[in-house]
Amino acid sequence: MEEFLNQEEASSKRLAHGDIIDGVVVRVDPDEVLVDVGSKSEGVISSRELGTKEAGTPDLHSGDRIKVFVLQPENEDGNVVLSLRRARAESVWLKAQDQQVSGEMMDAEVREQNKGGLIVNILGLRGFLPTSQVSRTYSSNLQELVGQRIGVKILEVNRKRNRLIVSQKAAFDEDRARQRGELFEKLKIGDEIQGKVSGLTTYGAFVNLGAADGLIHISELSWDRVANVADVLQVGQDVRVKVIKLDPDTSRISLSLRQLGQDPWDHIEKRFPPGAIVEGEVTKIKKYGAFLQIGDGIEGLLHISELAWEHVEHTEDVVQVGQKLRVRVLQADRSRRRISLSLKQVEEPPAGGRAEETEVSDYPGEIERVPQPEREPVYAEVSAAPQE
Repeated sequence: MEEFLNQEEASSKRLAHGDIIDGVVVRVDPDEVLVDVGSKSEGVISSRELGTKEAGTPDLHSGDRIKVFVLQPENEDGNVVLSLRRARAESVWLKAQDQQVSGEMMDAEVREQNKGGLIVNILGLRGFLPTSQVSRTYSSNLQELVGQRIGVKILEVNRKRNRLIVSQKAAFDEDRARQRGELFEKLKIGDEIQGKVSGLTTYGAFVNLGAADGLIHISELSWDRVANVADVLQVGQDVRVKVIKLDPDTSRISLSLRQLGQDPWDHIEKRFPPGAIVEGEVTKIKKYGAFLQIGDGIEGLLHISELAWEHVEHTEDVVQVGQKLRVRVLQADRSRRRISLSLKQVEEPPAGGRAEETEVSDYPGEIERVPQPEREPVYAEVSAAPQE
């Protein structure tokens, strides 16, 4: 008895326009479909409310369970007027709302471009992708995206205004972050990887590694001194680099181009032994001396005190940038990556006796004594003039 009353109560619930309810197909006729919706009378779906142009007319059979949209709670014949088309459309809008809440990335087909952005088809609904929400890769040429399937995230769902706003940028950034995390898990310091130069700055070059960009600092481009990054790399150039530092917290990857080759300082003492005469080119002039490039990636310091046997007030009084000089190696230190050079010791000191010890500084503030070799005294014969 109680079960019968519950069924009676359920069947007596008033339906309202816009309700989406469950039903069971009772009979399929050429012009309509009868549906049992648990009401006192059956519901009716006219042929024009069965499907859409895009989806077509569904193939229904007696006993099929379907969701229907209430167009009219009761018509003149006492039947509930239903729509399968509207029910499915509303269900899609509800799904779109769920996707907005979850933030899940979805596929969308770009249909056309308009003044403010792109029209997309998502879940069978017409959506709008504003220009401001297009990925930076395509923001300058939206027409490239027409006809493509792209990943998007739903930003706004407004059923009353048939408004559906999506973002490719948000989906791209999320996917990029996921790929970046996977890249950091895979990379290790010392790995050699392939990339493409994506940008140049005054302090280095950015290399696209797929999921993230790494930086080659200008000091890591070559063992030689580099004044202009563009002298070594160009945007779009494929390049193989070595990973020298990883910082997952800041998503920074430090790369090196020069460390793929041998360090020219590895055997510096053998290449430039003390006393060797070498040729170099002046690259920089400082108050305390001049720097000379004497080999690939090798610069040595010619201290101001080693420019000439006489006192030198200003370095530029003796040497100029770009000038080629023959100098003597005083000392090569691999651990400190420094070479001390002398210009004056290429020639003999002026006549007059033993030269004084010379102060030599690899870098300002670091003075060491370099003893000069003793030279034999020079004697001259002198005779007295005859007295008159």
